[in-house]
Amino acid sequence: MANYTAADIKALRESTGAGMMDVKKALDEADGDTNKATEILRVKGLKGVTKREGRSASNGLVRAQVEEGVGTLVEVNCETDFVAKGPKFGELSDQLLAQAVAVSATSAEELLASDLDGRTVQVVVDEANAAIGEKIEVRRVARLEGPQVVSYLHKTNPDLPPQIGVLVATEGGDVQTARDIAMHVAAFSPSVLTRAEIDADTVASERRIAEETAREEGKPEQALPKIVEGRVNGFFKENVLLDQAFAKDNKKTVAQVAKEAGATVLGFARFKVGV
Repeated sequence: MANYTAADIKALRESTGAGMMDVKKALDEADGDTNKATEILRVKGLKGVTKREGRSASNGLVRAQVEEGVGTLVEVNCETDFVAKGPKFGELSDQLLAQAVAVSATSAEELLASDLDGRTVQVVVDEANAAIGEKIEVRRVARLEGPQVVSYLHKTNPDLPPQIGVLVATEGGDVQTARDIAMHVAAFSPSVLTRAEIDADTVASERRIAEETAREEGKPEQALPKIVEGRVNGFFKENVLLDQAFAKDNKKTVAQVAKEAGATVLGFARFKVGV
């Protein structure tokens, strides 16, 4: 029997993110040599990359960095929360964020195609996929510029890394107002900044549905225009950041709060892991 302990199994699981049985088999094959076992897990993992492509990676984390008016947001996914909170996955995510900042990436595709120490980032991710034994993917990357950019990361579970990340770009106003708006974005998940960003077909569809619903409810014909307009406005208030009731004072819209602070919201990005 190979010479290793339960502590060796635990350490190898934490360093590689591999499953219990895979770790035991690797240690058996390596006769208890943890370095050799790590290599075995990596080699076997590389062979399994293709097999893992169809698996769901709905866990993970969000990382953000803001520097001199430029914010970068990266979402990295894995299969289990065990890996998501592990040091290896965290280190990989930090490396991916740093690379996204270095190459000014604006999309996951751009980041994955970039060169990192003579290899593409996609190769680096594939190697991590192999070593850790789970499907790992860079799902999204956002880059936001402005006179003032702030970030906010939120943990949906205190035992896990941040799973919601927000960037907000503003002009004028103070940092606290910008941060408050970023926290609002994290909580209320707006789709767009302004009404103009919602395409006309979507608005027309909402208007049609509102009218059909009101008729189905037996509302008076003369009241329909006002009812329809109210429901369409409700749609805007749900999806448009500047129209939403502000999280800290729902008697004001986000637009009013920004204006009172002397700020103009220029844009935002919001990622929630797996959504």
